[in-house]
Amino acid sequence: MEMNALPQIELSLTPALYDFRTIKEHHVTVAVDVLRATTAICAAFQAGVHEIVPLDSLEALEPFRAQGYLRAAERDGYKIGDAECGNSPTEYLTMDLRGKRMAYSTTNGTVCILRGSDADETLPGCFANISALTQHLLSANKDVVILCSGWKNDFSIEDALFAGALSQRLLDSQRFATSNDAVLMAVNLWNLAKDNPYEYCKRNASHVHRLSGFGDGACRDIVFAFKPDTCPVVPHLANGRLTLAE
Repeated sequence: MEMNALPQIELSLTPALYDFRTIKEHHVTVAVDVLRATTAICAAFQAGVHEIVPLDSLEALEPFRAQGYLRAAERDGYKIGDAECGNSPTEYLTMDLRGKRMAYSTTNGTVCILRGSDADETLPGCFANISALTQHLLSANKDVVILCSGWKNDFSIEDALFAGALSQRLLDSQRFATSNDAVLMAVNLWNLAKDNPYEYCKRNASHVHRLSGFGDGACRDIVFAFKPDTCPVVPHLANGRLTLAE
C-alpha cells in the first residue's frame, strides 16, 4: 500500500482464483464459508472453544485423537466417521466447549482458510461475526483480500453476498477503497439482496438447496448463518491454529 493511499479491498470468488489476486503483500485475508465452516468456527468460539486446528484432509485428523482434541469432520454436508462433531453452528452453540481444543476438517471452508494462510493475518468471516470483523479490519488498516470458499472451487452466492456486505461496510467507512470488479459485483449483489439475504439465497443459492435436503438441523443452520452478529468473535490463524484475536 502506497503512503497516504487508502487500503484496498480485493475479492477472490473461489480458492482457484486466489493466486491471481493483485494484492499479495502486507494484507489481511478474510476466508469465507457462510454455509457452514466459518459460521461454525465463530459459533465454536462463542461456545468457549480455546483453539481450532483447520485441516485440509481427513487423514490429518487422526493424530489429534490421542492429544485430546475434539475431532470435527464434514464432507459433502455429512458428518464423517467417528468424529465427535460435524460442522453445525447451531449444534456447537448447544455444547459446552469451554477450554476445549478442536481439530476440524471440512469440504471447502478449512481448505479455504489454509489457502489464505500466507497473509499477514488470516481471519474467518461470516454474517455471525460481521461487525466485530469489520472493526478489526478498520483497526488493522491494511489491504484486505476476501477469499470465498465456494463449493469445490465453484462460485457460491452466499459467500459472495457476505463479501459484498463486508465490503460495503468497509467502503462506507471511507477508510477503504476498491477498483476490483469482483468487489463491485458483490456489493451490487448485496444491495439487491440485503433486505432479506436468507430469502434471496433460499430462492437462488444452490448450496442452500443442497443443504435443505439434510433435515431440520441443517435448515436451522441455514437460517442462523444469515443472522448478523450472533457470534461477535474474531478468530485468527497463527502457526496453523485458530485462536481469538487480541
